[in-house]
Amino acid sequence: MEKFALLARVEAKPGKENEVEEFLKSALPLAQEETLTIKWYGLKISANTFGIFDTFETEDGRKEHLQGKIAAALMANAATLLAKDPVIEFVDLIAVK
Repeated sequence: MEKFALLARVEAKPGKENEVEEFLKSALPLAQEETLTIKWYGLKISANTFGIFDTFETEDGRKEHLQGKIAAALMANAATLLAKDPVIEFVDLIAVK
């Protein structure tokens, strides 16, 4: 059962909204390669705010994801695409359907 999650919020720089959205779409195959990531969601919260929500069965899965290709690609492009640093929250899941 999934017990752990991450919620990351990112704010696109003005004019970079489409690029951030495309980045998130392009990250899906990378998430599908991660055996310890149970679910992965790319989110559009508002016109310039996006997010990633992913779930894991173990803390090790969550740690592995944070050290994986998606996080590396996001941070490599952060200065170009993002208005500020991502906000990453560690979430403990208490009920899952």
